[in-house]
Amino acid sequence: MPNPLSNHKIALGVTGSIACYKAVDLASKLTQAGALVDVIMTHEACQFLTPLTFQSITHRPVVTDVFDPQSELSIDHVAIAERADVIIVAPATANTIAKIAHGFADDALTTTILATQAPLIVAPAMDAHMYDNATTQRNVSMLKDIGCVVAGPASGRLASGLIGKGRLLETPDLLGCLRQTLGRNGDLDGRKIVVSAGGTQEPIDPVRVIANHSSGKMGYALAEAARDRGASVSIVSAPTALPNPFGIKVISVQTALHMQAALHAECADADALIMAAAVADWRPSSAAEQKVKKGDSDTWEINLVKNPDIIAGISYESLIKVGFAAESEDLLQNAESKMLRKSLHLIAANDITAEGSGFGVDTNRVILLDRNGGKEELPLMSKYDVGSAILDRVSGLM
Repeated sequence: MPNPLSNHKIALGVTGSIACYKAVDLASKLTQAGALVDVIMTHEACQFLTPLTFQSITHRPVVTDVFDPQSELSIDHVAIAERADVIIVAPATANTIAKIAHGFADDALTTTILATQAPLIVAPAMDAHMYDNATTQRNVSMLKDIGCVVAGPASGRLASGLIGKGRLLETPDLLGCLRQTLGRNGDLDGRKIVVSAGGTQEPIDPVRVIANHSSGKMGYALAEAARDRGASVSIVSAPTALPNPFGIKVISVQTALHMQAALHAECADADALIMAAAVADWRPSSAAEQKVKKGDSDTWEINLVKNPDIIAGISYESLIKVGFAAESEDLLQNAESKMLRKSLHLIAANDITAEGSGFGVDTNRVILLDRNGGKEELPLMSKYDVGSAILDRVSGLM
């Protein structure tokens, strides 16, 4: 399956902020993803970077002046505006935000924006006091009111040395925003998808837990795939090292009981639940309030009690339920049994002992089984592509 950004025509506006160095990385990642990237630089941006920098990465001419005879924009000033699938301004200075909000068209970038019907993303980058200024806030609100997506800014250390809100979002978040914007009219538009992810942890004492090897990668990839098809997505996530994906609600939990409560709440108005988390089957009957010392004993007995079957206990009307069966033996038999016991519409069975489909890797190989006896064996592919295949089935069930 191609990258969700592949073959899309993206206009990247770069304005005069020190953060424009991040736009170089964004242009590079977009080009690597197979997108056609047209860069439009303001005169102020050219004080920080040269057009050659972007041209070397995108292998496309860079537009800097609406009156440049070498530029296609000077021949037809709406050329990029008409062909763009999306326009993203990253970084967007306070000055550029003000011009866009008030409809100015005094340079190549603002002319293109005023001439386009493509979705517009603006990613602010400026000093914290400038962003907090009432005029800037009013201009940002005006952009939102006309349907512009305002991505960020993030909080942190700024070029001035201040700590505050004004940092340009990092490249992964900007890519996530682009994917969400391009997919907002997809086949899951208007649907709510809830995904569980990661491996739950059951405390033994304040230091130790019972855990498993789940990395959360499958659940997070599924959530991103659903977002990229227009869905409203929530992840109920056990502890994981993965960053929160852009545009997705993340609810952090630790134990199976925490996950159960969060999923019940999130699924009340959901269209589908995809249970990709590795939930502990057992938990200590009680957790010690203080760290248990090693002492002189060579053994330590811990009494375990069974955790509830989370997905089996969620039975909202019209909710589509999808499970995973990570098995080391009798793959199909165990998966079919699990699907019936838990009243699932679909289950993805994967052999965790097979190369490329275990824990912590970026690929998976699954067999999709449905309650009508259908079976579809997928080849080894990225977890994002596995998620897309599962969502194809979920979309059909809807």
